[in-house]
Amino acid sequence: MEIKKNPKADLNRNSGLYFVIGLTLILFVTWIALEYKSYDTNEEIVQVLNIQEDLKEDVPITEALKTLPPPPPPAAPEVIEIIEDEAEIEETVIESSEMDQETVIEAVLAVDDVEVAEEEEEEITVPFAVIENAPIFPGCESMKTNKDRKTCFQKMMQKHVSKEFKYPPTAIELGIQGKVYVQFVISGKGYITNIRTRGPDANLEEEASRIVATLPQMTPGMQRGRAVKVPYSIPITFRLE
Repeated sequence: MEIKKNPKADLNRNSGLYFVIGLTLILFVTWIALEYKSYDTNEEIVQVLNIQEDLKEDVPITEALKTLPPPPPPAAPEVIEIIEDEAEIEETVIESSEMDQETVIEAVLAVDDVEVAEEEEEEITVPFAVIENAPIFPGCESMKTNKDRKTCFQKMMQKHVSKEFKYPPTAIELGIQGKVYVQFVISGKGYITNIRTRGPDANLEEEASRIVATLPQMTPGMQRGRAVKVPYSIPITFRLE
């Protein structure tokens, strides 16, 4: 004979539902416990200071200064006396300095008193390549032809540059090198004037200008028997090895 159980008496029938409900309650309680925050209560003591406002001030009693009114202006005299001035005034006669047609001015001007200004001869500029007699560099006086004097001039110029050449220390440190073009003028008296430079760096230009400024006085160039200014240009190369 089989034992029959009442389905309502089966305790495992809703066990899954009860497990889910219990798990949900536990998770909710755990979340509430984690989210709960407590704050420290600080007791603050507030003190109130009662000050009685007393707006009454003792105003000192001042007395108004009594100023006297200004004195009245002096009254005009009842009778005005007119005093006659009997003194005679001498009149000054100013003669006219204008000249009329009858006035004749005689002036004698001596010939020696006339100064004639001498005309200053303007110095002519002739290029080095076309000048009749090129400037003579010291040491080239023995050259007879103009072509030989020009060749000697250029050689002596290169020799002078090599002798006076000094590489600027600042340019050495910075590694600056390049070519500087120097242009100058040999005046009618053989002096070096109007030195102009153009190069990649100011230190190199300054050194090139110094080298040219140390050139000696030369015999000036001649064109048609008179001394003239002669421009000349030379390149100076600065190279680091």
